[in-house]
Amino acid sequence: MAKHASAERQHRASLRRNAVNTKNKSSLRTQVKKLRVLIKAGDKSEAQKALPSVNKIIDQTIKKGAIHKNTGSRYKSRLSRQITKISDAPAK
Repeated sequence: MAKHASAERQHRASLRRNAVNTKNKSSLRTQVKKLRVLIKAGDKSEAQKALPSVNKIIDQTIKKGAIHKNTGSRYKSRLSRQITKISDAPAK
């Protein structure tokens, strides 16, 4: 355990930062999972509607420092690519 006052303060601060980062990452993962459910169901229009809000959450998480910018870019790229791969409704 920390022996110096500054080390104790730093430990408390790291616990607070960890809690904030965990909350941010958790909400990000929840939204990404919801979008992936839409993609797996093949609901292209709903997935396209949900993508901008998920991208916004990804950008906010990057800005807060919870994830790296390349990680966020990778999430956005893969999700948008998966949405474009969903075949449109067959023409009758």
